[in-house]
Amino acid sequence: MSLIVQKYGGSSVSDADALKRVAARIVATKKAGNDLVVVVSAMGDTTDELLDLAAQVTDRPPAREMDILLTAGERVSMALLAMAVNDLGVPARAYTGQQAGLRTDNQYGKASIVGIVPERIARDVKEGAVAIIAGFQGVNELNDVTTLGRGGSDTTAVALAAAMHADVCEIYTDVDGLFSADPRIVPTARRVQNLDYEETLELAGQGAKILHLRAVEFARKYSVPLHVRSSYSELEGTWIMNTDERDMESPIITGIAHDRSQAKLSILGVPDVPGKAAKVFGRVAEVGANIDMIVQNIAASDPGKTDISFTLPHDSGPAALAAIEDMKDDLQYREVTYNEKVGKLSLIGAGMRSHPGVSAKLFGALADAGINIEMISTSEIRISVVVNIEELDKAVRAVHTAFDLDAEDTQAVVYGGTGR
Repeated sequence: MSLIVQKYGGSSVSDADALKRVAARIVATKKAGNDLVVVVSAMGDTTDELLDLAAQVTDRPPAREMDILLTAGERVSMALLAMAVNDLGVPARAYTGQQAGLRTDNQYGKASIVGIVPERIARDVKEGAVAIIAGFQGVNELNDVTTLGRGGSDTTAVALAAAMHADVCEIYTDVDGLFSADPRIVPTARRVQNLDYEETLELAGQGAKILHLRAVEFARKYSVPLHVRSSYSELEGTWIMNTDERDMESPIITGIAHDRSQAKLSILGVPDVPGKAAKVFGRVAEVGANIDMIVQNIAASDPGKTDISFTLPHDSGPAALAAIEDMKDDLQYREVTYNEKVGKLSLIGAGMRSHPGVSAKLFGALADAGINIEMISTSEIRISVVVNIEELDKAVRAVHTAFDLDAEDTQAVVYGGTGR
């Protein structure tokens, strides 16, 4: 008998028929002799609808009340799913994150899990019932409900799997696992059968949407095997776990991630003296902006000056730009530019550690496609480039083909329409 934690995304429980289909899968898993805990997201686009509703009421909703509002979506889906499972003859009980014992810090809207006491859940499992938990939420020390940020249901599921020493955490979505690229951009994308945590972290961190970054970090920290698969089919999906060594025939490149949410900010003509960069990034940190890629180089036209460019999320851009403009007298720069029309392409694969020529092939593929590179960043298993947003899809397809990642037949099917 195995203890399995299953997580179902919003597209998998989008309506009553979808809830019944998921309930049938849960019952089949239970009747196969497994103990089972289920984490569920809000139905379909419920969270977006609640956000839109709040925006119609106020431009500045209090963070505490917003968390109370947004957790309503998961409460609806957990209750309905528990009803559907009970209707099939298997006992099931629904719990909020608070009732399930998920304790968080006090950061409304983006809380972090600080502890889990799943006593009620463990008792249900021991008694043979299925525990169905609302994802994306917990409770803080003030006894206020909190949310974990977008994708937080993944984190809920993996954290529960770690706390309960589950044998596997199954992440159900509306595609058949992880693919070598987004199938909406690359119809010939190939399903990846096995990944290690390191590669998955890079994919999640560079824009792949199937898994939440914090969930993968939890899985790696506590060695929780992840199984990403579709709730619409019985295909095997993708396994993510620790691997001691790579198969000799494993591909050099695992996949390509892309990100449309980045903007580029450049500070031109900064005096090339110690401390200027520290002031720039210290101020950017104060406004809460997360920096991704950074490039600094001596200005060709003025050897005494330097140019500093970096990328950051769109929603942090205006605040960071205003902060830098306020520092003009202190930084003594010539000008500052801001561009949201950029996209990031990331080539990821553990095999590039031991295979020379990966960079040359990447840049050659982009050159052959007539695509200019604005910034470059690397890690041991990743190369990222920033290009014009209008050329991003073309760049992804060109690089995918150049590294022989195209499948001969169609493997990527998006059953629910969102890929999550």
